[in-house]
Amino acid sequence: MDFLTSALYLLFALTSIRALFSFLRGTKKCPKLPPGPVPLPVIGNLLKLGDKPNQSLAELAKTHGPIMSLKLGRVTVVVISSSAMAKEVLQKQDLAFSNRSIPNALHAHEQYKYSVVWLPVSNRWRSLRKILNSNIFSSNRLDATQELRRRKVAELVEYAQNCSQEGVAVNIGRAGFRTSMNVLSNTIFSEDLADPREDMGKEFKELVWNIMVEAGKPNLVDFFPRVAKMDPQGITRRMTDYFGSVLELFGGLIDRRLQVRRFRKSPEENDVIDILLNRK
Repeated sequence: MDFLTSALYLLFALTSIRALFSFLRGTKKCPKLPPGPVPLPVIGNLLKLGDKPNQSLAELAKTHGPIMSLKLGRVTVVVISSSAMAKEVLQKQDLAFSNRSIPNALHAHEQYKYSVVWLPVSNRWRSLRKILNSNIFSSNRLDATQELRRRKVAELVEYAQNCSQEGVAVNIGRAGFRTSMNVLSNTIFSEDLADPREDMGKEFKELVWNIMVEAGKPNLVDFFPRVAKMDPQGITRRMTDYFGSVLELFGGLIDRRLQVRRFRKSPEENDVIDILLNRK
């Protein structure tokens, strides 16, 4: 928090003159926005969020209503805080509000351009969503992979039993993550990504955890996009390294599959990666 405070003071000093000139020249009319707290110069309503933004927003909604606007640095946001308004936005007007604001951290390796999570509604997004629904989340697919899940759970129980017989402590979190990862990797790649005898599962778990931590951090660049190239907190640099490691891992799996497919007589679809390769 000390770093963020210092950075905010620096931004205030750098933008004060610019803000003054903008005021003297006159500003353009702002679009009509819902009511909200009066923003401070430069930082807007950032200080209103506090350490627990969910509670702070609930308190602000008592004053400004179920739909309100906030100025977070240079970014204007609209906050919905009632079930009725959420239904209006997410159900009745879902197409208009379906696109998501992309955190700067997700710009590493331009992953936001290829992920079904961040893509705007488009033909590419619909195609990826259809593949996910048909080949991973559909009832038929889940029924077809029931034996796989049963086998992986049995392997987990056997691993815990062997550790018990050898008097070795079991890291439940790591073992559970390894099992879940192997279920998913077998669905997509038809092979295990983690072996209990190796440290790959541990390394991949730490990699995923680091990505989640960096993506969830308050990022100054999200509130002040002009400082994106400076990357003052180093989040983009670290995310680039983490995403690079993931892409290297998946790239190796895809390369091996491409080599196998060269010897096939027909482009059969055994798993999700085959389906994606056939539709590239």
